[in-house]
Amino acid sequence: MQIPTEPIGSIPRPAYLLEAMAACARNEISQAELDIQYERATRETMEALENTGSPVLSDGEQSKPSFVTYPLAGMQNLAPDGVVIPFEDGHIRQLPRIASGPFRYQAYASDYLTRALKFTRLPVKQALISPSALSLLYPASGLADYSREQFLADLVSESASEIKRCLDLGAHSIQIDFTEGRLALKLDPSGALLDSFVDLINRTLASFSDAERSRIGVHSCPGGDHDSTHSASVSYAELLPRLFKLNAGNFYLEYAGEKDRKGALAAVKQFSRPDQRIFLGVINVIDPRVEDKREVCDMLTEAAQFIPLGRLGATDDCGFSPFADDVSTARDTAFAKIRARVEGVALAEKKLAG
Repeated sequence: MQIPTEPIGSIPRPAYLLEAMAACARNEISQAELDIQYERATRETMEALENTGSPVLSDGEQSKPSFVTYPLAGMQNLAPDGVVIPFEDGHIRQLPRIASGPFRYQAYASDYLTRALKFTRLPVKQALISPSALSLLYPASGLADYSREQFLADLVSESASEIKRCLDLGAHSIQIDFTEGRLALKLDPSGALLDSFVDLINRTLASFSDAERSRIGVHSCPGGDHDSTHSASVSYAELLPRLFKLNAGNFYLEYAGEKDRKGALAAVKQFSRPDQRIFLGVINVIDPRVEDKREVCDMLTEAAQFIPLGRLGATDDCGFSPFADDVSTARDTAFAKIRARVEGVALAEKKLAG
């Protein structure tokens, strides 16, 4: 039986692209000149992914400033002092905050998908940011002329529109990046914050049919930025009961980096629904070592004892470079790891078929 396998999203950007992005920020080259480098990097990334044997491609998020903030680029009603996300190695990421309404995306994931589809005939997956992550833009103190309720309504509308645009373009699958899910339990162990996030995503998914939701998935991980995480201390036993309340067809779960893998598998078995496919991360993206295909095979063989083969898939724990300035993983290393995943999946298929 075939085990489907897909990438998560970001691939480290080539040096010439990072240099061009920095030059554009300094007004040394035009946006049009930068767009040429985006096109080149996207084409080269997709060709390299295809050469790994990957049956599903992505654009590697080459032209996104980050997996979170791409819809905000050029937005005028933002202030820089938003929510701070601390990582375990001490570095932080800070979101902006919305200073006035209304809230409207400035760019949609479908814009990146349109570019990617030009470079392959293989299925293309599109990652996009969750509405729950963007809900953190709204200040806790509120806004006098723009209520939180109206902001969330606008946010759900924009997020649903983004998903629909990608489906209409023919995306093989849609991945909602939900890294803040595990973080929510670290910030609020009561689970109330996570419950609010789940409700918000389900409000967005309510716009779609069962057939459409079978192509929509949710990615959860403890963060993976500069080889550090923000919420790995939160166990899957705490997260998964609420995560699987999401009305999505696919779940892309960090797994290779887990300390308690069997505990994670037991929780998946207990709390996932029969209509939900589980793509387990079999590549640890913050470990510089390239996995052997037999390791990947062994992980999937063990997982098949907990997850029916018809619902088991394979992916990477996270993207390799979720923010443009994250160069902690070499580009060649990322492709080598992806090849190990693809080859390990093929090995597991043969082993489990026997």
